[in-house]
Amino acid sequence: MSLILLLIQIPAVAILLSRLFKGARRLPPIQPQPPTLDILGSVSVVVPTLNEAERIAPLLAGLSQQSYELREVLVVDSNSHDGTPELVKALQRKDPRFRVMTDDPLPGGWVGRPWALHNGFLHISASSEWFLGMDADTVPHPNLIAGLVKIAIAQGYDLVSLSPQFILKYPGECWLQPALLMTLLYRFNPAGVNANNSERVMANGQCFLCRRSVLEAVSGYTSAKGSFCDDVTLARNIAASGFKVGFLDGAKVFKVRMYEGAAETWKEWGRSLDLKDASSRAQTWGDIWLLVSVQALPLPIIGFFLPLYLSNSASLPLTWLLGTNIFLFLIRWGMLLAIAPSYDLTQARGGSLFWLSPFADTLAVLRIILSALQKPKQWRGRNYSN
Repeated sequence: MSLILLLIQIPAVAILLSRLFKGARRLPPIQPQPPTLDILGSVSVVVPTLNEAERIAPLLAGLSQQSYELREVLVVDSNSHDGTPELVKALQRKDPRFRVMTDDPLPGGWVGRPWALHNGFLHISASSEWFLGMDADTVPHPNLIAGLVKIAIAQGYDLVSLSPQFILKYPGECWLQPALLMTLLYRFNPAGVNANNSERVMANGQCFLCRRSVLEAVSGYTSAKGSFCDDVTLARNIAASGFKVGFLDGAKVFKVRMYEGAAETWKEWGRSLDLKDASSRAQTWGDIWLLVSVQALPLPIIGFFLPLYLSNSASLPLTWLLGTNIFLFLIRWGMLLAIAPSYDLTQARGGSLFWLSPFADTLAVLRIILSALQKPKQWRGRNYSN
């Protein structure tokens, strides 16, 4: 048994280490920067909404603080019934850069989020050089957009998206959410390291900057219209078309409050983390093998085999198996230290549970497996029967 487990795990450990070592050459987190005249009026922001009245205020306030690089903010609403459009219209009276439009009805074959973003893209100003998609649950720094555009220009990106700083509030999510995030960190290059293969490109639609001309070249969001992870799907399609795509650390320029509590985190975020809509079946299940090997198994293996080892039943394969999994568990703790700046725990009750998130790893990988086995039938208030 020990030898079989070793044969399963060792190739996965090699892959994981090869990815982690790339972190030494990653680009540093992007910084907020003041605007300059060369980016005057160059950015149009599009925000898709559906009943976001309770959490969109920080985003609207943050966008209103952006300077002259921001030409307009177009909120594309899907017939919210909670007053979301009215909040935007109230702000529009103070800041004419804001406007709201309705995107319904949803055509067959489209998921709501890419449909809203596609409609927004079709209605932004032709004078804008950049399209910036942002989600309603984000909290941008006042100099986010200037910093983002400048790094895109400096690095020659046609598309660049950012990982956020996550705001956690409740004990369950402080324990579970870092374990779910770790499933992404194990599968892909660190933020700030470009993927050489378009199939390994990572992206985040919460802050998604793309040249308008590039979106025109790929017909907007049409290639990701049926995807529940449209950000990754579109980014990979754009990379495959020969454009330069980047994924950077944005923890210093925007925050996000995604879901309320562990149950919503498990249900809503967990169902898209497998990225099956953007990946081949072989890639999806290859990633699951990796996660099972290096994230889900170490703690159970240590718990089961350590007593055997201590009872003087040690063999060479058992010694190597325990050593390998203790090493993996230490890597996991090291990764937790590395991602700590990506979390805002200042409002959290039970924030210390963040440091116990490695004990949620097996559960997090189980969630990815369950997600890979089924396609979502409900997403963000909409039902998808097919």
